[in-house]
Amino acid sequence: MPETSNEREPWRDPIVAEVRRVREALFSAAGYDIREYCRRLRQEQPTSGHEVVTRARRGSSTPEEAT
Repeated sequence: MPETSNEREPWRDPIVAEVRRVREALFSAAGYDIREYCRRLRQEQPTSGHEVVTRARRGSSTPEEAT
């Protein structure tokens, strides 16, 4: 069936495509195991050159600490 003017190719963002490609490569390298993937990320954090921020666990603060 010939393409009509109403049928368009979906919009593709090159940045999103690159992020998805890199994500696939990283998960593939970790054997598609989320725990292994996270372990590798934690191992690379100290040498990444970026500040590592750790969020407090939910429910760990008391009302006095929140003020």
